[in-house]
Amino acid sequence: MKIFKFGGASIKDGESVKNVASIIKTEGAKDTLVVISAMGKMTNAFEEVVASYYNKEENLPNKLNFIEEYHKNIMSSLFDKEDVIYKDVDILFGELGWFLSRNTSRRFNYVYDQIICFGELLSTRIVSAYLEKIGQDNVWFDVRNFIKTDSNYRDAKVDWQLTEDIITAKVDVNKINITQGFIAANDTENTTTLGREGSDYTAGIFAYCLNAESVTIWKDVQGVLNADPRVFSATTLLEQISYEEAIEMAFYGASVIHPKTLQPLERKEIPLLVRSFINPKESGTKVTKGTRLVPYIPCFIVKKNQILVSIAALDFSFMVENNISFIFQKLHDYQLRVNLIQNSALSFSVCIDDKFGNFDAFYNELKKQFKIDIQKKVDLYTVRHFDESAIKMIETKGTFLLTQVNKETSQIVVNPN
Repeated sequence: MKIFKFGGASIKDGESVKNVASIIKTEGAKDTLVVISAMGKMTNAFEEVVASYYNKEENLPNKLNFIEEYHKNIMSSLFDKEDVIYKDVDILFGELGWFLSRNTSRRFNYVYDQIICFGELLSTRIVSAYLEKIGQDNVWFDVRNFIKTDSNYRDAKVDWQLTEDIITAKVDVNKINITQGFIAANDTENTTTLGREGSDYTAGIFAYCLNAESVTIWKDVQGVLNADPRVFSATTLLEQISYEEAIEMAFYGASVIHPKTLQPLERKEIPLLVRSFINPKESGTKVTKGTRLVPYIPCFIVKKNQILVSIAALDFSFMVENNISFIFQKLHDYQLRVNLIQNSALSFSVCIDDKFGNFDAFYNELKKQFKIDIQKKVDLYTVRHFDESAIKMIETKGTFLLTQVNKETSQIVVNPN
């Protein structure tokens, strides 16, 4: 069986949906499971709904109307008004309204997951219905009945044994299956999510459980490039990457492949293909066992809007194990992602990503015991297989604040120009 994953950019409007349907019919007319994200920028739009609802803002109805009109505008270019998909979509918006009116929980992460899931539920219903309309039979199913997790909302951990048992028993591997990425459910049937960009991970979970032939992630780029074309003017397609190299790149923040996607694929040596939905005839990038990198060139990974934090003891004592252990526990408690670490005798520096907006609380707690210097809105450049010319290229991006170098990787924190 083949696993396909399509992200939001691939289904952002009616013509895009038609293109995805054409790819599915051409490349995966049977024995294919298709994982689909929310349409366009709808995850962002639903996040605005979450914020408005949680903060009891008056603009909530406007934000909901925007989402409904967006989807129905796409539907108007794909369906006749009497088609049953309109009823299916109205039911979904009714379920969302029911939650918004009946929910009593003030746990933000729980509320987030119960609302955000409607982006994927809507997109998959629409794509599945369009495939049926053009004569392509398929099976739509709710992924929350298949992937089971703990209750760590917004970053749930998969119960692999239960999930594998359900998937192998219930998925019809002889048909085209359409389901959602990113979302799952816990043992009380509440929606959970696998982390932003978790649709790639969903594809990896199904591939592992079904012993898939391959996973294809369809992107708006030709494959995995050695650098982000939005940041660097000259980029090169990487034709082949080993699992080990891809995991390293994902760990440092390469956005094309989700960090958790690769481990289940590597365990069963399932190839991962990254191809273009704009030019589907191109072969793209293959991630598999074998040669580390083809071609073997420097690869640049950029993480924007980071926070550089330098921590020292108030009494100028050494920063040793007990201090550093305490700091790491607090970083974990406040869900702050550490992307770089450097320590000296008197100070300990970290470059962190404040994904959940908890940095100020972390800072206020630690400043009672430590001297803390911070610099916000810095950029972290990671260069795999760096050479002198690669480092010179980074020098054009701003002022170097901190540099960390090991055998194969150079990380540089830059104050942008």
